[in-house]
Amino acid sequence: MKVTIDRLGHLGDGIAHDPAQGVIFAAGLLPGEQAEGDLAGDRLENIRILTPSADRVKPPCAHAKTCGGCQLQHVSDGFVAGWKQGVVAQALSQQGLQSGFRGPVVTSPPLSRRRATLSGRKTKGGALLGFHARGRDLIVAVPGCRLLHPDLLATLPALEALVGFGGSRTTEQSLTVTRSLTGPDVAVTGGKPLDGAQRMEAARLADRFGLARLSWEGEVIAQAAEPQVALGRARVGLPPGAFLQATEPGEAALVALVREALGAQKKIADLFCGLGTFALPLAEEAEVAAYEGDAALTAALDRAARQASGLKKISAETRDLFRRPLEADELKGLTGVVIDPPRAGAEAQAQLLAASSVPVIAMVSCNPVTFARDARILIAGGYRLDWVQVVDQFRWSVHVELVARFTKP
Repeated sequence: MKVTIDRLGHLGDGIAHDPAQGVIFAAGLLPGEQAEGDLAGDRLENIRILTPSADRVKPPCAHAKTCGGCQLQHVSDGFVAGWKQGVVAQALSQQGLQSGFRGPVVTSPPLSRRRATLSGRKTKGGALLGFHARGRDLIVAVPGCRLLHPDLLATLPALEALVGFGGSRTTEQSLTVTRSLTGPDVAVTGGKPLDGAQRMEAARLADRFGLARLSWEGEVIAQAAEPQVALGRARVGLPPGAFLQATEPGEAALVALVREALGAQKKIADLFCGLGTFALPLAEEAEVAAYEGDAALTAALDRAARQASGLKKISAETRDLFRRPLEADELKGLTGVVIDPPRAGAEAQAQLLAASSVPVIAMVSCNPVTFARDARILIAGGYRLDWVQVVDQFRWSVHVELVARFTKP
């Protein structure tokens, strides 16, 4: 059948509407394109494009057609930026809200991803390592990936060796590799249990490939140097598998936007603070109370804060903000709040913030839908949404991140 694509869905599929068939999804197609293919349920397969969009471009990566790591390499950067802003605007509209965008989307460059999780499986001839094909369990090898930082690409032989050593032909391993100041940090899950001799062999592999640290199912097998990252003036030691912003340019953009949103402050709370992505740079100018549910992250933040020079007071508390959000008496006296919740958002904390007198809130979000829900709560409590800025750390993907500024007169 023939279709004309009306819009791009939130997973990057083209969406068409047929009077007889209803909604039809077509992977890889763009708004305005005419195409034909075979209908399988609500999906168009064996697609042939009849009229291509002016926004269609040649994918920069040789693996774009097979690898599921990127969904939008066939689309111009300008279209992707406009679409991502549209996703945020639609999420706000569904909550009865609207906002001006502070500026154009800030997009991380190619070859800048400093943290990635790859999949591995042992084979008869060795090992297969890469990303999953879209919607399939098939692993696609990605030599020359256009996303990963060259330092991460250089670790692929080490990761393949680890899969060949400790992987299985029946189950997959996950290998998370992070670029740190002291070298690659690798955390392996899904591998076979290691005995004493195998631990020694894994340690030898880590040394051979120059890994800063190798962790296996949460246990540190080898560490030549503590993996560290710079956050403001501080150097922070990374707990095994710790969350880190995906790119350094993306992190720098988020920090600059949070600083701009808050302005000059005296006492700030950083909620869902992680390793201190915002708390440590903000502490150069203000006292910061940081809260995070992961004890390993707050311990790393506390240690970095005590070792850094030129910072104002930082307190780091391990606290589940979903179960125990900051109450009114704890919010009293704060001159600003930065909140960076996970994808679920922070509905309970937003309700308490809405009832507070905190003058300014910088909200960072990786989910426009829960952001819009929490924004509606704040606005109902008397806050004004001043601006939203989209930050695209996950280039060529459907992932959307943003920073927003809320003020209460």
